[in-house]
Amino acid sequence: MSSLWQLMNTTRSINVPQTVEGSTRLGNIAVPLTATQIIALVIGSLSLLLFSSRSNKAFPGAPIHGRRWLWEPTFWLQSRFTFGAREIISSGYRKFKDRPFVVKRYDVDMTVMPNKYLEELRLIPPTKLSAVKAQVANLGHKWTYTTIMTESNLHFRVIQNKLIAELHKYLDIAKTELDYAWPIDVPSSSEWIEADIQQMMRMLVARMSAKVFMGHPACRDEEWLNLSIDFSIDMFTAAFTLRMFPPWTHYIVAHLIPARYRVMKNLRLAQRILRPLMEKHAEAVRRRSAGEQVDEEDTLLNWMIDHGTEDEKRVDKMSTRQAILTLASIHTTSMAVTNILFDLCAHPEWFPVLREEIDSITAELGPIGSTPESGSKQWLSRLEKLDSFFLESQRMNPPILLGPQRVAVEGLTLKDGTYIPKGSRICWAGYNHTNDPSITPNPEVFDPMRSYKKRYASPQHMNKYLAGQTSPDNLAFGYGKLACPGRAFSVGEIKLILARLISQYDFRYPDSIQSRPANMYADENVFPDPDAKIMMRIRHGLKV
Repeated sequence: MSSLWQLMNTTRSINVPQTVEGSTRLGNIAVPLTATQIIALVIGSLSLLLFSSRSNKAFPGAPIHGRRWLWEPTFWLQSRFTFGAREIISSGYRKFKDRPFVVKRYDVDMTVMPNKYLEELRLIPPTKLSAVKAQVANLGHKWTYTTIMTESNLHFRVIQNKLIAELHKYLDIAKTELDYAWPIDVPSSSEWIEADIQQMMRMLVARMSAKVFMGHPACRDEEWLNLSIDFSIDMFTAAFTLRMFPPWTHYIVAHLIPARYRVMKNLRLAQRILRPLMEKHAEAVRRRSAGEQVDEEDTLLNWMIDHGTEDEKRVDKMSTRQAILTLASIHTTSMAVTNILFDLCAHPEWFPVLREEIDSITAELGPIGSTPESGSKQWLSRLEKLDSFFLESQRMNPPILLGPQRVAVEGLTLKDGTYIPKGSRICWAGYNHTNDPSITPNPEVFDPMRSYKKRYASPQHMNKYLAGQTSPDNLAFGYGKLACPGRAFSVGEIKLILARLISQYDFRYPDSIQSRPANMYADENVFPDPDAKIMMRIRHGLKV
C-alpha cells in the first residue's frame, strides 16, 4: 500500500453520474466549499501560523531541511513541500547523504534516514516500528475509517497465506476476468482514437481484483467496480485535505470535507454488497458440514471469513476492509501500466523488441491460458524484457518518493547511538537512492534493458533484478518483512495486461503532445498527469 496518493482528481468511473466537483487538476482538491467551510479553512490556516514552530517529535541531531532562508516560517516550508517535495527531498539527500534529516509536511515531521540504517531497522519487529501506523496516519486515522487496519492484520494474513501461497492459480483466475472485460473496456477500432488509458486500466484491474477477492457477481457488479475506484479517490482527497491542518483542528475540519461523506456513503454501499455474499458463504459452509457437495468459488473473501475472528467477520468491518484493500490493489497497479505505456510512446523503438519476445513465447507455448501448459506460471516468468522495462519505468516514475515509512512505537537506540524517539515518523529517500549515480550509472538515461543486462551478466544474477523483488537499492515495494505483500500478484496483473495490449495494439501520443507527460506530485506521492491521453488502434492485420 505504499503509494495511494496518485488517486487525486483522476477521472471518475464510467456508467455513473459525475459526482466530483471542480477541476481535475491538482490544485483543486474536493472544492468548491461553502462559506462556512471557507471560514473554517481560514481558521485552520491561521492556526498553522500560530503553531507552526512546534515540531511533532524532536529527532536529536537531525537538521530541518528545505528552508530558503533562516527565518522562513515553518508554515511556508510546509506549504512548499506539498507541491515541491521532489526538490526538497533531492537537495536534502545530496546534502545529508549519510545522516538523518527532517522534512516538514503539514501534518508531520518526517525524518529521512540514510540507507546505512536500512538493514538494522528492517529487523525491528512491527510492535516497535510500525508500517501500519504510518499508513493509517497517512490516510487520516479515524476520520477516514482506516483504524480497522491497526485492529487486526487479517488483510495481511490473507494476502500472505492465500494469495501469494497460490499466486499462479489466482493469476489464472484474474486472466479469465480480463478476457471477459477486454471487449467491454478496451476499444476495438482499427483507426487511431484517443483513449483515457488511465481510466481504462483502473477498470480492468478493478475487475480482475474483484474476481480474486470477492468472486462473481461482485466482479461484474458496476456498483462495486465504481465503488472500488471512487473510494480510493475520495479517501485520498479527504486524507490529503486533513493533512493541511493541525491534528487538533481535525474534529472540526473533517466534518467540512465533502469527500469524507462520499467515503461514508461508499462504505454503506460496501456493506449492502457484501452482506449477501457473506450470507451465501455461511450457507455453503452449513451445507458442507451437513455432508452436501457445494460448488463455490475459492475467493479471498471466503478465506477471510473462514479464518477471521468473530470481530473480524462483522459485516461492517469486513466491508470496510474489502474497500481498503482496493486502495492497494487497483490504483498502484493501473498507474504502473499507464507509466509503461507512456514510456513506450516516448521510446517507440522498444515496441518491436517487446512484441518479438511476446511472439516468441506464443510460438513456443501457445497463447497464454490456451492450454494447461501455458498458464501464468509458465508464461509470465518468460517475459524477461518486459520485466526489465517495467523496472526501468518504475525507477524513473516511482509511486512514492519517501518509502518505506515507519512510526516508532517506542524509543529506539541504534548500534551507533542514534536515537529514534517514540512517535517519530521515519522514512527513506528510496527514489533518490535508486537514482544515485553510485547505484545506477547514468541515471538520467532511460535504458529499458538495464536489469535484463545485469541478470545476464553473470549466472549468479539470473534470479536477481526482477520486478517485485526488494533490495536496499530498490525500495519501490518497500523492504523487509513488511514489504508490500501483494507485489507479486500486482506484477503478474501488469504483465497479463501489457502482453495483450502490446501485441494487439499500436500506441502513440496525440499530435498535441510532443513529449512524455510530466509526473505530478502531492507531498511525497507521485502519479501520472490525470489529463494525459494516448492514441491507440488495433494493429494492421489483427482481429481483437
